[in-house]
Amino acid sequence: MQPSREIPGETLRTETTRYPGAIPWLACAAEFAGTFFMVAWGLSAVVFMMSASSPMHSLMPGYRVRLLLTGILFAAGGTAVVYSPLGQRSGGHINPAVSLTFWILGKMRGRDMALYSMAQFLGGLAGAGLVKFLWGGWATSVNAGVTMPAPWISPASAAGVEFLITGTLLWVILFFVSHPKLHRWTGFAAGVWVAFLVFAEAPVTGTSLNPARSLGPAVVTDDYRNLWVYFLGPLGGATAAALLWKPMVAAGVRSVFCAKLFHTDRYRCHLADCRFAGHHPSVGIASRKEDLS
Repeated sequence: MQPSREIPGETLRTETTRYPGAIPWLACAAEFAGTFFMVAWGLSAVVFMMSASSPMHSLMPGYRVRLLLTGILFAAGGTAVVYSPLGQRSGGHINPAVSLTFWILGKMRGRDMALYSMAQFLGGLAGAGLVKFLWGGWATSVNAGVTMPAPWISPASAAGVEFLITGTLLWVILFFVSHPKLHRWTGFAAGVWVAFLVFAEAPVTGTSLNPARSLGPAVVTDDYRNLWVYFLGPLGGATAAALLWKPMVAAGVRSVFCAKLFHTDRYRCHLADCRFAGHHPSVGIASRKEDLS
């Protein structure tokens, strides 16, 4: 156990301090299930809104309107995971770029980051496979939601765009997790930003923001063209966001309170250097005392 730097006279107790060698298998399973749901739900939204066989083409002939609804639905799936028991247990990263950012900032161990990423990639594969199986020809007509740069942009430029948009997403997340009173709204803020990015940017690169989201459709359709764009761009953007944030943490201007996008005391936090453990503002004093007993 360690003294809290944020709450005088109190002690933080996390899974990391109590069981330093424990592997967070349940959290990894939650990341797998959360990514599976997010990808299956999001790609289903893409198929339903964009397939030529869908009635949405006649009900909403405007492409931009359907694109906006696609972005809202896709983002809503991710937001739902963050606030679900799955997200509360693991942190609701559902994206290797998010886990990478928190690892660089010292909020995750390297082992946990690697396990999270493996779970996320496997969840993305399973989700994309389910979409291809359930939607059949509808999914085939939109290539199962494979992310692909527009014909008028080079792959290198597309990687640069993914670098930038993923970096902005991570800065939104980092801003909210650095403020204890705003922390609980991280999932909503990220969801709103993702929905906007899909609406504004999807015609350029497909708005991946997430290597696990892009790998799944590529594998199930056997279409690996430009897949590197959706690894290099988002992971590079996440790295840059973390490296730009790190000096502010070192200077005391910002302090990332926890790598969970929504922290409650329902599940003990296994993530490194959690400053919310047992003291999150969303729980009452009685439950805090019970957790610390």
